[in-house]
Amino acid sequence: MDQIKWGIIGCGNVTEVKSGPAFNKVENSSLIAVMRRDGEKAADYASRHQVPKWYDNADDLINDPEINAIYIATPPDAHEDLAIKAMLVGKPVYIEKPMARDAAECDRINAMSMKTGVPVFVAYYRRALDYFLKVKELVDEKVIGDVRFVDICLQWQPYEEEVGAAPKPRWRVNPEISGGGHFHDLASHQFDFLEYVFGPVKYAAGIARNQAGLYEADDIVMANFEFESGVLGKGSWCYTINKEQREDQAQIIGSKGRITFSYFEKFDIIVETEAGTEVFNIPYPQHVQQPLINLIVKELRGEGKSPSSGISGARSNLIMDWITKSK
Repeated sequence: MDQIKWGIIGCGNVTEVKSGPAFNKVENSSLIAVMRRDGEKAADYASRHQVPKWYDNADDLINDPEINAIYIATPPDAHEDLAIKAMLVGKPVYIEKPMARDAAECDRINAMSMKTGVPVFVAYYRRALDYFLKVKELVDEKVIGDVRFVDICLQWQPYEEEVGAAPKPRWRVNPEISGGGHFHDLASHQFDFLEYVFGPVKYAAGIARNQAGLYEADDIVMANFEFESGVLGKGSWCYTINKEQREDQAQIIGSKGRITFSYFEKFDIIVETEAGTEVFNIPYPQHVQQPLINLIVKELRGEGKSPSSGISGARSNLIMDWITKSK
């Protein structure tokens, strides 16, 4: 492949800034068409982003001969079906995270990739962001010595549409669509990055419950996990606290210090050792997926390797399955 000509299936909010514009800003890459079931919204997106074509049917976009790579940005319940359809006509797929609703769906996507030889990538873009690469560098250089354990804490208040007199929770908390709740949506990023830094998780277990009754999915999760490297981890996720308790903090504890960072909301990395405290401030780029998309395009052109694949992307689903399906 020389020029990568993309089609987007599901041009919703995530594609407005995080990803969509990046396809035209990466060298040797262009966005040819977008698809949304609501044709008016698809046409509006195409007009606002100067995209030549739009569709209201996914099969039409997949079979467009001008498109040679497909970005699947729908909710997870459609990922498997759309990815397989695209691979069957020889088109690489870039899938929004989580890769699917559960590990079994991920495995079927990867099996089709192996069968057809068509590559799969997953939008775990933290593997390519300078902020997170700095965290990995600090660990790799043993700035805090040998790592003993990691600790994740994510506490968020309910979204406005989840509370009130007439609540209308979004698809992210409908397990039939998303595979779980906010834990599946957000913890997938966290586990993917931790495996990028520390290698495979070999064990994970936890407790997942619905305490507040705002929707069907779990709203609180507690977990313990262990990496093959011997590093241990624990995490807590709660999505029904008040906004004053909102917290997004991860810590990596080593034999000689500690690294504190955020997955979603802050740009500071704090390193504490016996030499003192050092703070690195590394903001995200305008289009957070652009660095990863750039690496994917390079791989498709035979010029490099993407750090996020279908194989690595499936791992987060497996870990979350272990945690939420613990007895």
